[in-house]
Amino acid sequence: MKTYLSALVAVAAAATIAAPASASATAVTETVTAETTTTAAAKTLTTAPAPTPIRTVRPGERVDAGQGWTVWLTREGKHWSGPDGYENFRSVVDGNIDRTQPGVSHQSEGDENGVFHSGLYYGTRDAGRVELTDADGRKTVATLVALPGRSDWGVWYVHTGPTQGSPAVALYDRSGKLLADLPAWDF
Repeated sequence: MKTYLSALVAVAAAATIAAPASASATAVTETVTAETTTTAAAKTLTTAPAPTPIRTVRPGERVDAGQGWTVWLTREGKHWSGPDGYENFRSVVDGNIDRTQPGVSHQSEGDENGVFHSGLYYGTRDAGRVELTDADGRKTVATLVALPGRSDWGVWYVHTGPTQGSPAVALYDRSGKLLADLPAWDF
């Protein structure tokens, strides 16, 4: 048993040292547990980013999303405007999304200076984070915004550098379980 626990500590130390550094602001949690039974010992090593806090806003409250972008939510859906002042809208009540199943949408606008990504997450009251993965495997965690009462939908947004194509978008619950995703694609 002493040899097993020493090996378990060595594995945990190696995993901690070998873990890649991340540019995102999410925390990485590592848990090592040892359980003994009468016949064998078991170990579990898990790594999961911490859930993203969800900012609650009043209907129509303008949220400064940075770099000249603004988002706001109404009972009807997501609204956003860019540095040029042009406003856009994505409905949650017109039947284009199925709020009975977890899902995520993605809209993006940008140029050679960077890209503003945003979308809806829906079909769950347990959203934990939305994460974009670019063609090089870099992950960027989005900011989440919702109306009071944590309805079954909300809005996410994030800025990235210039990209080729559309990054993959994934919605996770608060425990880190993948709920829905959109694959990356080149356009």
